[in-house]
Amino acid sequence: MATSSTPSSDEPAEDEAEPESALETARRQLQHAADHLDIDPNIVERLKHPRGVHEVTVPIERDDGTVDVFTGYRAQHDSVRGPFKGGLRYHPEVTRDECVGLGMWMTWKCAVMDLPFGGAKGGIAVNPKELSDDEKEQLTRRFTEEIRDVIGPTVDIPAPDMGTDPQTMAWLMDAYSMQEGETIPGVVTGKPPIVGGSKGRDGAPGRSVAIIVREAIDYYDKDIKVTDVAIQGYGSVGSNAARLLDEWGANIVAVSDVNGGVYDTNGLDTHSIPSHHEEPEAVLGHDAPETVTNDELLELDVDVLVPAAIGNVLTADNAGEIDADLIIEGANGPTTSTASEIFAERGIPVIPDILANAGGVTVSYFEWLQDINRRAWSLERVNDELETEMLTAWKAVREEFEAREVTWRDAAYIVALSRIAEAHDTRGLWP
Repeated sequence: MATSSTPSSDEPAEDEAEPESALETARRQLQHAADHLDIDPNIVERLKHPRGVHEVTVPIERDDGTVDVFTGYRAQHDSVRGPFKGGLRYHPEVTRDECVGLGMWMTWKCAVMDLPFGGAKGGIAVNPKELSDDEKEQLTRRFTEEIRDVIGPTVDIPAPDMGTDPQTMAWLMDAYSMQEGETIPGVVTGKPPIVGGSKGRDGAPGRSVAIIVREAIDYYDKDIKVTDVAIQGYGSVGSNAARLLDEWGANIVAVSDVNGGVYDTNGLDTHSIPSHHEEPEAVLGHDAPETVTNDELLELDVDVLVPAAIGNVLTADNAGEIDADLIIEGANGPTTSTASEIFAERGIPVIPDILANAGGVTVSYFEWLQDINRRAWSLERVNDELETEMLTAWKAVREEFEAREVTWRDAAYIVALSRIAEAHDTRGLWP
């Protein structure tokens, strides 16, 4: 039941020529999980809709003196368990419905990790590669002012996403703080540590993916030291996951970036391959016996496949050709609904994104705690706490997986929805 971030209708598609939208898939996943539980249907109906969506106009003066106007969004899905929490992306294809769907996923992700947050997502429809640093800063500060009334450390806490980074979050925090008249680092997470960010935040999604790969390998009675792993995407998630798994003894046989990948059945030296952050699009420059396209990497004969690049890469078109024994989702929504059904029929377990890559939001929670308490944690503490939280979440999902004989994706959504529904039932509905 995974996903895409491209807008479409809420009706099931007959084929995958038009990928599912994030909103369509999120609603399907919600209903599918609800069908396994004895939950008030009125609560399910409420969860199909966001609490609110804020659309704003963001004008900036370009370096050449012209003015361009962009559209920004902040979709706030549910806050029954705590403040809204979710990323802020700069991408040309950002839409209202995309933000709503991604905000719903954040609700499920925070709930499956048992974090005291709800879900939100926001963005600006802009190509950040076409902005100078000064223009990006101006865009961020103006957008912050436009949404200032609906964000805050106890209201809604943005974080980095596609096209944004720690510097973007520092600008957002400064703009918000200047208007509030005091420094408020807790308004965003994913900041540089020098201004209240947490150590270990950048590598957290990749670390959580590696932890779940390790646990899944063990669950299926495999030895990590003889496990071949292919990872599509060598950005923050893929590179950190690859290097950790390499250190733990796994055989990383293939990695790729947007231009393609390298393949060595004897194993790659992951530390010698630059990540996208270290040197963009440098994977193919690494010396290896073979090169592969991104499509070919997905179909390699490996024990574990980690799609950690973009959404909708595992589809009805290639699901029958996937030769991995186990799939761990590092990216958000790499598997379409139809592909998920094919994998279930073929008996290929798929560990979902809302569990596997939840390290980012989990360490964002740690950062928020550090900001509120004005007390920084060591990297060792951050990593130890993340390990504990990931193992706790893995255990909860595993128990549902075993008790209900459902897919891993269904088990994760059952855990999340159970917690959200109980909170809604306990708080009640304002008359």
